[in-house]
Amino acid sequence: MFKFRLKVGINRQDLSRMISPEEYIEQRLNDQIGWYGRKSSTNQSWFKRLRFAEIVAAATIPFLSGFAGDSLPMKIAIGALGVIVAVIASLLGLLHLQEHWINYRATAEVLKTEKFLFLTQTQPYDKEDAFHLLVQRVEALLSKENTQWTQSMMKPAKEQNHA
Repeated sequence: MFKFRLKVGINRQDLSRMISPEEYIEQRLNDQIGWYGRKSSTNQSWFKRLRFAEIVAAATIPFLSGFAGDSLPMKIAIGALGVIVAVIASLLGLLHLQEHWINYRATAEVLKTEKFLFLTQTQPYDKEDAFHLLVQRVEALLSKENTQWTQSMMKPAKEQNHA
């Protein structure tokens, strides 16, 4: 299916270790598309669960306050709900679930686009060096995503050190 000319200067030993376009797509590209898709779904699910719990707990506080009166157990329940809201809000800020959900989904979709442009030999993959271009673009994208993730993980540490 794929026809590519090899560059001059590559010896037979190098050829035996080179990966074919089919292998690259299956072992690297599809693997990464799957990983980013799963991580996106996991982050989305946890974000929505925590946000829902936060909303329910926050909405319950004023409702219960109307019935509290002098009831110590009711006041404790209201206080506990306030703590739950604060903890959930802190977790959402710390874990960046919504940001990761969106970034992972965007990365998965860009990888899918690159894959299908390559498979259909659509621009920019309509030239002889299409496979090399695919590898360069995919690996650059993955490297950029990794760098952005690393930077996002270091931000909380920097902010805590200044506090």
